[in-house]
Amino acid sequence: MPSRRTFRCTFHCTFHRTFRGIFRLIAGLALSLSFILTLGLSNPAIGADFTAGNIVIGHPYARATVPGQPSGGAYFSIENKGKETDTLKSISSDIAKSTELHAMTMDGNIMKMREVGSVDIKPSEKIVMQPNGGYHIMLVGLNKPLKSGDHFPMTLTFAKGGKIVIDVDVEAMNMPAEKSGAMGAMQH
Repeated sequence: MPSRRTFRCTFHCTFHRTFRGIFRLIAGLALSLSFILTLGLSNPAIGADFTAGNIVIGHPYARATVPGQPSGGAYFSIENKGKETDTLKSISSDIAKSTELHAMTMDGNIMKMREVGSVDIKPSEKIVMQPNGGYHIMLVGLNKPLKSGDHFPMTLTFAKGGKIVIDVDVEAMNMPAEKSGAMGAMQH
């Protein structure tokens, strides 16, 4: 029969080994979390808002493209926090030969896309540019493929807010539009 001293030592040593393992696990998780947060905070442009006067641009992103794809799209939100209407007059970026503001509408089962010269943003209005309808930015004649994780500058010019340079993040395309059914038939 083990002595009382052996039992205490066995229990004591086992307890400390277990506690030490748990402590190391928690310390490792805390270190990993702080590393991830540091990486996320080291690039403040990711998920950042950009401001020009009373205009706030939120979450600018583009979808990744495949090699040889001649065009791409960029998306973001525009919010007017002022008391007067402002107008997005022009867009430019060196990522493509031409940067155009487009509007998409549905005509029955056919999606139509057309270039628009400008867009008015009324007081307290928020316009969300997105891949599946409404406004978006066409990047025509890409100088290089858009790769997930990359980013590029884009300049927006507003009538009252002036010029603002935003940083557009390139995000992976989760599912091709043809497979999701989001695009339907499209006429340009």
